[in-house]
Amino acid sequence: MKMYEYMGKEQFAKFGIPVPKGRVAKTSEEAYQITAEIGDSVIKSQILSGKRGKAGGIKFTADPNEAKEFAANLLGSELRGLIVDAILVEQKLKIEKEYYLAITIDRGTKCPVVLASTKGGMDIEDVPEEYMVKYHVDYGIGMMAFAAREITRRMGLGGGEAKQVQAILQKLYNMFTTLDAELVEINPLVVSGDAVIAADAKVTIDDDALFRHKDLPYVEERSESEKKAHELGLAYVDLDGNIGVMANGAGITMATLDTIQNYGGAAANFLDAGGGAGEEATAKALELIMAKDPKAILINIFGGITRCDDVANAFASVKKKAEIPVPVVIRLVGTNQERGREILQEVGIEAYDTMHEAAQKAVEFAKN
Repeated sequence: MKMYEYMGKEQFAKFGIPVPKGRVAKTSEEAYQITAEIGDSVIKSQILSGKRGKAGGIKFTADPNEAKEFAANLLGSELRGLIVDAILVEQKLKIEKEYYLAITIDRGTKCPVVLASTKGGMDIEDVPEEYMVKYHVDYGIGMMAFAAREITRRMGLGGGEAKQVQAILQKLYNMFTTLDAELVEINPLVVSGDAVIAADAKVTIDDDALFRHKDLPYVEERSESEKKAHELGLAYVDLDGNIGVMANGAGITMATLDTIQNYGGAAANFLDAGGGAGEEATAKALELIMAKDPKAILINIFGGITRCDDVANAFASVKKKAEIPVPVVIRLVGTNQERGREILQEVGIEAYDTMHEAAQKAVEFAKN
């Protein structure tokens, strides 16, 4: 479960990690009041996405009326494909330096790893390797003082600045383990005058551990389409491409996405119909895929528990009820495939034998 920035900062504050003065606003009037209280402010849209500034979701102002107007325009609007339900109004910091600090799990070594860099403010994947400090923590002893000192030494920090970062490291590790987190990230961790402050927060909690943390706010990450699919017992994810994808099983679904990309295409979404989706659920799944207005649809079925004739009947049912305005490419192989192909032929669809043929054709349709 990913937390919004303001939720992450609330947890930081509970664990003693310095954060800017401010609080969340759910209305434009609240944004006005908070800005009036703290003066020179930064207003941040609260969505589970990065690059909010480039998308117009962050504003600096000391004028409460300007803050109110910006909040009124932002709240309820769509930003990077997500609805803004809240904004964070907080003190604008005078930033002298920006660092990067995070703790996550290294699945190779099966232990926590600290990632630290003096190149803060950048996406982690953009930080050159030579500027990144990686320190694996022995889970049995935790983040001891000597480990925190070693990390700041490798970062090249000294004096009071190093001591503050060391203290934050130990508190961040305490939060990471106490909350069963998968990731705690501060980017940037800023030096402002004599203080070191967490200017941003990214916190992800292990879903399987949420039963131990009833006091934490629950964040629903699914889009409306993803919620509908979940109610049907189907795995669905919205993506940024223009080819709608349906397959039956996690492995074949991921392979389909890779094959589409191999031929120069990109998926608009994907839906894993699983191993036993019935005709009604499959028909509703197809409706979900088409709701994203793709340029083409690729259905990749290897029939086992999911029978090819059931999938074909579902598709034929949807096609008869509503005109499908985009090309549909189907690869249909397995249980009852001959009957399934007969059903598809009746509605003007030819099925392909291989995934590569089908993916290549879907990409061609999407481009044209």
